[in-house]
Amino acid sequence: MNVIDLVRLPARYKPWRPRHLSLVWDSVRGTAAPAQPHAAHLGAAVDWLCRAQDMRDGHPDAGGVSAGWSFEDGWLPSYPETTGYIIETMLAAATALGRPELVARAARMIDWELSIQLDDGAFPGHFGEPGSRPVIFNTGQIMHGMVAGATQLQCNDCLEAAVRAGHWLARQQDDDGCWRRFEHHDTPHVYNTRATWALLATGLIAGEPRLVQAARKNLDWALTQQTASGWFATNAFVPWKSPFTHTIAYAIRGFLESGVLLGDERYVTAALKAGRGIAAVQRADGWLAGTYLDGWVADASYACLTGVAQMSLNWTRLAQATGADDLRAHARSALAYLKTTHRLDHPDPAVRGGIAGSAPIWGDYSRFEYPNWAAKFFADALMMDMLDIAVPPVPAVAQVPVSAAMAGLPAGAAGG
Repeated sequence: MNVIDLVRLPARYKPWRPRHLSLVWDSVRGTAAPAQPHAAHLGAAVDWLCRAQDMRDGHPDAGGVSAGWSFEDGWLPSYPETTGYIIETMLAAATALGRPELVARAARMIDWELSIQLDDGAFPGHFGEPGSRPVIFNTGQIMHGMVAGATQLQCNDCLEAAVRAGHWLARQQDDDGCWRRFEHHDTPHVYNTRATWALLATGLIAGEPRLVQAARKNLDWALTQQTASGWFATNAFVPWKSPFTHTIAYAIRGFLESGVLLGDERYVTAALKAGRGIAAVQRADGWLAGTYLDGWVADASYACLTGVAQMSLNWTRLAQATGADDLRAHARSALAYLKTTHRLDHPDPAVRGGIAGSAPIWGDYSRFEYPNWAAKFFADALMMDMLDIAVPPVPAVAQVPVSAAMAGLPAGAAGG
């Protein structure tokens, strides 16, 4: 980005502010942070998430986690969707880092989410302000937090909330399994499989066959959108754009974990095919493009850092679930790249320990922002590689051995 490009930036980004200029200049220079052990990066990312939660103290949305920090608005309100799945990150980090106080933080997040659930079972979209329209995906992500509360903290209110939310999801589903109502940009999305995963887990834990059936229907619809290369159609925020690595990774994780829970090799195979497809185009330094066309053709010159973190944990999880251990090298390469963007000693508390939306920071994904979900997925990926665990852990209801889930895979599909 040159001076002319900076001048042309929309005024809402306030690029003339010294704080913002310094971050842009870091991207222009390609400033790389020195890599530290996983535990150091994990602690810093978790500290940033704690800071984001503390930013909402004294506000009506206290307990939730700020959506992040942006050039445009500074620290943002709490974000119900991502606070939902940060709950599981805090619980895992409490053990990984030996920081039991993180459990209390997770409990505060749960209390806030429970306080904003709507009468029909849905959770509000956007920042949860009065009148905000619920969204299928967002409700599903909050259900992940409810599942974590139910299974790890034995919170009955969480399970009841998840079941109510699950029935709301089932009521909105079309006969073919797709969701077309209450959708972001009024567009169906394959990445809803990550919401389906929470719907399925809720149904299995609570013994709610209607929820399990609805989850299967959505997964079967989503399978019809996978191409020969493993890429997913109908997976971008809007139909006329290519999917971000972020939404591709969402779709992969949803298929994988649902396949493991059900012991259904079709869903695991879909995840593995996509995971191998994108691994084949990963750059040697761990970088992935921000968006991809069918055939894994990159059509962006920036990295979506959230998506890189998600693919790291996806590759680790695929290795754990399928025995495809060669994918661990891709996961670790992605982590090595992310560490170069992760500033542990930056004087700005909005930056220190956070992960930007894009690299360079003006990329199209969460431009000029440090979103909370980027730090969350980076923390998850670090813990999964460091401890060889799943974040979140697979619920105890999944009694189908992983080997059974993989029994129908083509020869060599799970290996290198």
